[in-house]
Amino acid sequence: MSQDLTKKILITLGFIFVYRVLAYVPVPGVNINVIKEFFDSNSSNALGMFNMFSGSAAEKLSIISLGIMPYITSSIIMELLAATFPALGKMKKERDGMVKYMQIIRYATIGITIIQAIGVSVGLGSLTGRGGESAVMIEMSTFTAIAAVSMLAGTMLLMWIGEQITQRGIGNGISLIIFAGIVSGIPSAIGGTINLVNTGELNFLVVVGILGIILITVGSIIYVEMGERRIPVSYARKVIMQNQHKRIMNYVPVKVNLSGVIPPIFASAILMFPSTIMQASTNPIVRSIHDFLNPNSYFFNFLTFIFVIFFAYFYASIIFNAKDISENLKKQGGFIPGVRPGESTAHFLNEVASRLTFWGSIYLGLISTLPWVLVKFMGVPFYFGGTAVLIVVQVALDTMRKIEAQIYMNKYETLSAVGL
Repeated sequence: MSQDLTKKILITLGFIFVYRVLAYVPVPGVNINVIKEFFDSNSSNALGMFNMFSGSAAEKLSIISLGIMPYITSSIIMELLAATFPALGKMKKERDGMVKYMQIIRYATIGITIIQAIGVSVGLGSLTGRGGESAVMIEMSTFTAIAAVSMLAGTMLLMWIGEQITQRGIGNGISLIIFAGIVSGIPSAIGGTINLVNTGELNFLVVVGILGIILITVGSIIYVEMGERRIPVSYARKVIMQNQHKRIMNYVPVKVNLSGVIPPIFASAILMFPSTIMQASTNPIVRSIHDFLNPNSYFFNFLTFIFVIFFAYFYASIIFNAKDISENLKKQGGFIPGVRPGESTAHFLNEVASRLTFWGSIYLGLISTLPWVLVKFMGVPFYFGGTAVLIVVQVALDTMRKIEAQIYMNKYETLSAVGL
């Protein structure tokens, strides 16, 4: 392993370590024991799911208890606006415009974080423990101001950590933060499952069944994520002779799942945002809507399935630009056998991508919801969803690919340095 790759891995691990340390820094003025009791009693609903994605920072009311979700929510809004307004989409494609685009996302993140932080603070004002003790130990208006500033600082720090990992480390920083948060809960989940088996609340055969579902889910994800359609490309003899010492791609790879891990993350962010806001309300109608959006309900998982399919198509249409691919092939003197260069090639590539995205979106929707349905039939008393497994496996595969690419790049640089 090269020194440069080792440095990037250490930087990535260092920032993830900082992220995990921040998860244990509570917002000033809260009674952590009361909040822990509250999350223990709500482990199977939206709060349990939110706590899982935050790496258990929410149950400690850490300064990063809102996690990276405000940033993801603002990114979703900007992606939708960029797809709706051509001027914004054009700005995103330009180098200077991309800087302004990211700045807008950061400002939107600040606004969403402040709204969510105030909502959480107001909700905690009416929260009491089993012994009657209040979750807030200082004056309410002071606590609201402190909580808003603390959570805003924590979210912005998380956003900075994610950007630093992407630029200086290995892998996508935001995805790795979510990955680390989910993985950090695995030891406690294993310990909790063992306790349930020991106390007789959970049958050992059910645990074996859950392990089987997890293994099948992981295997299915790896199988589909490695799958791609390779569209053959031919080149004129003159082009081949001119580039005989260069590597020419003789196919266009189109993945079955073009959108990657983004659709489940976007769907989770969209569905958890209203639950977080409505948690602070005491209105019976709002509370009934909040209970209706419980992740442990069939309606929530139905919405997840629909949203995942929508975002799969939406994000695939953004990252897969058939027109640019066809123009690049034409410039390089390449063509797809049986298809005319130019618009016909772009149309053909769009058709292929659309067919693959259909099956890829169905796959993502099933992976995000089917494991929960199967576990629900088993009568498991805690939340388990395929979205977490999907994110963990996809981020792990993506990070492994980038490490492998970095290793190969270092080998090529070494060979070129010695004249081979």
